[in-house]
Amino acid sequence: MSSKNNPTSKYSKIKVGLTMGDPSGIGPALILKAVNRLSGLADFVVVGDAWVLKRTGHAAALPGGTRLLDLNNVSRKDFQFGKVSAEYGRASIDYLEKSLGLIKNKDIDCLVTCPISKEAIGLAGLNTRGHTEFLAERTKTKDFAMLLVNKNLKICLATRHVPLKEVPGRINQKSLSKDILLTYNALKRLFRIRNPHIVVAGLNPHASDNGRIGNEENAVMKPVLKKFRKNFNLVIDGPLSADVAIYKANRGDYDCVIAMYHDQALIPLKLLGNDSGVNITIGLPFVRTSPLHGTAFDIAKKYPLINPNSLIEAIRIAVKCTLNLKKD
Repeated sequence: MSSKNNPTSKYSKIKVGLTMGDPSGIGPALILKAVNRLSGLADFVVVGDAWVLKRTGHAAALPGGTRLLDLNNVSRKDFQFGKVSAEYGRASIDYLEKSLGLIKNKDIDCLVTCPISKEAIGLAGLNTRGHTEFLAERTKTKDFAMLLVNKNLKICLATRHVPLKEVPGRINQKSLSKDILLTYNALKRLFRIRNPHIVVAGLNPHASDNGRIGNEENAVMKPVLKKFRKNFNLVIDGPLSADVAIYKANRGDYDCVIAMYHDQALIPLKLLGNDSGVNITIGLPFVRTSPLHGTAFDIAKKYPLINPNSLIEAIRIAVKCTLNLKKD
């Protein structure tokens, strides 16, 4: 019998906090499906609104032993799934604020967050780009990054949710050095990879063909990679053309790719294992993961269509990485 879903003495020590995300999105349904599927894997603390969970239209309740912190912050009047609302944006941030208190008090060991709506948060007058930046700001974390993983790949983003035209200006030797160190440490500590093999993807087509198509590879990337090979003895290749770097990582040549911009990473990740995709915020003082998709407002009313696999994998990885950190 598989041990994945069965309680063990190790797993029972891990307390996983789950935030509901935007109450109008698929987060409530995801939590019901995932926690029931993973009952016994860990001790779950769900932060959300009990009334909304019941409104999913599904008969299943949270399994016994699951702790529900009901913030009761969603108005019953005119509530509907699939709606972008300032109220729901504010509620999703309330769940995060509460979860950070749980982390601080050691009531939970790690955090798994369901999707929020940046539009709803903006309507609520809150100035944040998303989970990653919000959690970094609240924990006073200076150096952090998004590490995106699925069953085939691990890809760290050098830039996140920024317009494409701004990407070249945000890539410099200091920022790239920071991302390499964050990635290296995450691979060793969170995944227990003894000698991580990393590759840096070029920004330009063909990694610029030695300066013929842009100069970021020669001016920024090559000096940084040379420094890490010489001074730190890191096994790090690149800059390689992004398609080559990701192809080689997918076949197992590299433990992680450092991609230069959002879609350079997300397109192959979703093509090569969307159901298993997970976002990890590296650099925080605790493990935080999330599914690799959004609020899916278009199907939020259709419980049978909602696929919990990405959240399930996010929970499994959060437990695994937290256990690995405890080995330090």
